[in-house]
Amino acid sequence: MLSVSNLSVQFGKRVLFDDVNVTFLGSNCYGIIGANGAGKSTFLKIISGQQESNSGSVFLEPGKRLSVLEQNHNAFDEHTVLDTVLRGNKEFFKVKSEMDAIYAKENFSGADGERVGELQIIFEEMNGWNAESEAATLLSHLEIPTALHYNMMADLDGTQKVRVLLAQALFGNPDVLIMDEPTNDLDYETISWLEQFLANYDHTVIVVSHDRHFLDAVCTHISDIDFGKINHFSGNYTFWYESSQLAARQRAQQNKKGEEKKKELQEFIARFSANVAKSKQATSRKKMIEKLNIEDIKPSSRRYPAIIFEQEREAGDQILNIENLEYTQEGETLFSNVNVNLGKGDKVVVYSKDTRAVSAFYQILNDDLKADSGKFQWGVTTTQTYLPLDHDSYFKDGDLNLVDWLRQFVFTEEEREEVHIRGFLGKMIFSGEEALKKSNVLSGGEKVRCMLSKMMMSRSNVLLLDEPTNHLDLESITALNNALTNYKGTLLFTTHDHAFAQTVGNRILELTPKGVIDRFMTFDDYMTDPKVKKQRLAMYS
Repeated sequence: MLSVSNLSVQFGKRVLFDDVNVTFLGSNCYGIIGANGAGKSTFLKIISGQQESNSGSVFLEPGKRLSVLEQNHNAFDEHTVLDTVLRGNKEFFKVKSEMDAIYAKENFSGADGERVGELQIIFEEMNGWNAESEAATLLSHLEIPTALHYNMMADLDGTQKVRVLLAQALFGNPDVLIMDEPTNDLDYETISWLEQFLANYDHTVIVVSHDRHFLDAVCTHISDIDFGKINHFSGNYTFWYESSQLAARQRAQQNKKGEEKKKELQEFIARFSANVAKSKQATSRKKMIEKLNIEDIKPSSRRYPAIIFEQEREAGDQILNIENLEYTQEGETLFSNVNVNLGKGDKVVVYSKDTRAVSAFYQILNDDLKADSGKFQWGVTTTQTYLPLDHDSYFKDGDLNLVDWLRQFVFTEEEREEVHIRGFLGKMIFSGEEALKKSNVLSGGEKVRCMLSKMMMSRSNVLLLDEPTNHLDLESITALNNALTNYKGTLLFTTHDHAFAQTVGNRILELTPKGVIDRFMTFDDYMTDPKVKKQRLAMYS
């Protein structure tokens, strides 16, 4: 379907890809993974024709159509929402536009009539008479109401634009669908719909995503960028991750007999084969997994940060009491009637359909914002540390290197010692000269890792984290996920990472304009429980 031959990409002395040969086939979904800077987005741009390589070629099977999720959210501001979706199929839109132009003529000639006849045949072959209906259905699934379909794209907010551009990419059943971070700015329900759509999609999908649940739900293959090469592995992300860890362990155990290694691999494959996703690709995927040999699995070169949250002291039983908390913004109620009593060891997923409500809630608890009414009180034995959604204010003094930056947040002379600070930075992969980088040149992911270093140094017994996985690569997300799962203190966190919420949280707190929903259950159970669904519907209606 789509193949890459002898692809090489180099920026100055830095080699991203070195003589890459890879093919994407059939009804498979390929999840492109790699460390930050490995070239995931660059690779998608090259295979979609948006960027050139230093050498090599990309071949798309003749007659096949390729569609790309647009990254420039303002690219179609001068068009209506519905037209933007229809433009996803360029050939179809070209035919439609020519037909519309002829029909708009005041003087309709014989030649025009003949041309319209030809175009109508092509239009019908493209299922043109149902195109607007198909586009409208996609928009509805992506929560763009009918009332907005004829609005200009410029009138939509950023989240709505993302959804329209996603509908554009999906429109017309493309033979090859290329998407870079398609779940960004989507809520749980929309992501679930997209997962189901792609799991049953009949054509080739190539996707980059940091959402592990999404990769597990849709991928038949993982395409790993490592050492300047791209290698396909059968199965989803969790299978690739655990098999890579298994391969690393087995290579470290040089004295282990070959028979023992083979048995360990067989047991591992059998476990995953039994639990493979229930999509239509499940049978073929199961067969591919069962054919694997240990030689097929390579240990990754990835570096995982060592995130460990410890407590200076254990908190008492009383953690946080909230009474009748309410907050409005520009006359709009974001949440009200919030009554919550937090207990020791609670790991609370704070959730809302309106992300402004969640961020305001954290800011109030951190005394950065004042509620309209209500009150809250932290337990006397608690110490809190907070990771805000917007943490750029912590990096205003760009002249500080990372050692001096982190030194701002410690109090004792022992903690101020460079060796002590470098230890925390080293855990977050800022070792050697990296620790002397200026804080004004950090990427988004590096800033989050610095903030996590700050939080680790505080040794608090309560953590508040507003979207901590934003900007992090899969390795850092996995390390943070494991660290919070093992954390013995109390936790309030918000995340769009489904796997993160499911594996860390033991309590769900949903903020709504009409009150709060508070349940002791996992995130998956919360989102699928019929009683909760009914209550959520009432709270937002």
